[in-house]
Amino acid sequence: MRQSDSEKIQLSGQLAPEQAGQRLDQAAAVVFDQFSRSRLQGWIKAGQLTVNGVPGKPRDKVLGNEVLALDAELAVEVDDAPQAMDLPVVYEDDSLLVINKPAGLVVHPAAGHHDGTLLNGLLHHAPSLEHLPRAGIVHRLDRDTTGLMVVAKTLEAHNDLVAQLQEKSVFREYDAVVVGVMTGGGTVDAPIGRHARDRKRMAVTDSGKPAVTHYRLAERFRGHTHIHVRLETGRTHQIRVHMAHVRYPLVGDPAYGGRMKFPAGASQSLRDALQAFPRQALHARRLGLVHPVSGEEMVFEAPLPADMQSLLSTLRTDAADA
Repeated sequence: MRQSDSEKIQLSGQLAPEQAGQRLDQAAAVVFDQFSRSRLQGWIKAGQLTVNGVPGKPRDKVLGNEVLALDAELAVEVDDAPQAMDLPVVYEDDSLLVINKPAGLVVHPAAGHHDGTLLNGLLHHAPSLEHLPRAGIVHRLDRDTTGLMVVAKTLEAHNDLVAQLQEKSVFREYDAVVVGVMTGGGTVDAPIGRHARDRKRMAVTDSGKPAVTHYRLAERFRGHTHIHVRLETGRTHQIRVHMAHVRYPLVGDPAYGGRMKFPAGASQSLRDALQAFPRQALHARRLGLVHPVSGEEMVFEAPLPADMQSLLSTLRTDAADA
């Protein structure tokens, strides 16, 4: 683990009389609501969060009116190396960073991708992110999915954004191009878990976690459809798995797309465009959230990347020439 200056936290607050009888960790989570309860429990156990100057245990009952004092250091949470990269920043302040992730960029280091990831770039862009879980990354996009991601820059923002995601109050809308001509929008409500035989893939399975995807039509072509997709949940590969499940797989999806299909009489230019499309046609276009400090409702948008714009243009030309 590389050496780093620690980040000091020194705070205090008084319990309310009506908190009498609560567990210490429960009461502390009210006073220091910018931190997760699990993190507060760790500080209590380490003696860094005291009651009237005296260490306690998470299960201790409080009497009300005590003064809680927090004198702690944020430990380094990630030991990956910072790496300079051109991060397309859409918005940044002291609490948040919103980026428009390009295709081909892996979010977290993993087997086969030990560096050159978004996390490495974030550590170079804002070194203090080393004190946050996963360098402030609270949700992810697949390597070849483009679009908007929000990153927390403080522990307070991280805790708040995680809570918003759990409460399903973060708005995420995607653009996708699928194989097949849809007649209308709809909702896919089907649990997703690991594929029974291929552990690198996901699948709709009864033993999976709940997953809900809403989609609506944007534009129809002779053999394809451009759709807007909104997520209620954030399962791995959710949109890709759900659209394949209802037999409208994403164009270019190497894992769930199946055999390539062309509409009858497809022009050579369309055939070439579909065969050359390098990834799943999926882009995180809109992201809405509540700012963790100001409480302001914020909405960000990222235009379609050039490869998807070109694909849609070719599909329109093919439809017009039919």
